[in-house]
Amino acid sequence: MPVKLDFDKLDLQIIGEMMKDASASYKVLGKKLFVSAGTIHVRMKKLQRLGVLSGSSYHINLKKIGYDITAFIGIYLEKSSLYATVAKDLKKIPEIVRLNYTTGNYSMFAEIVCRDMEHLRLVLYDKLQHVRGIERTETLISLDESFKRSAEIL
Repeated sequence: MPVKLDFDKLDLQIIGEMMKDASASYKVLGKKLFVSAGTIHVRMKKLQRLGVLSGSSYHINLKKIGYDITAFIGIYLEKSSLYATVAKDLKKIPEIVRLNYTTGNYSMFAEIVCRDMEHLRLVLYDKLQHVRGIERTETLISLDESFKRSAEIL
């Protein structure tokens, strides 16, 4: 059973601010939250140690660098017990940017990014279809992303 971690108001405020801007300095966060940069530093280390925060990154507009296709792949496994093995193999395909183990019609659901339709074909036929344990797939191509956001911390 997962351990319930107790966070106070400041922890939740820090998490919320980091979701908005992971590059904010401790000094800027401290001023915004009315505490010292040292307090932010200690809390950030605690949140990292607990695995709540890991790394920091920028949102990259993939279309601006030539990745025009986003697709979602519903994956049917031969047996659900193959999930860990298949996930390990799928992690080796760099075009897959997200993978979830799911309920419903699919065993797994993947998000992939590609430069163009030829690149998508290469990923689907030359990479994905060679992964042992995959029975079949269903591809959905995204026409547009209306919005993308992190969950709001209440």
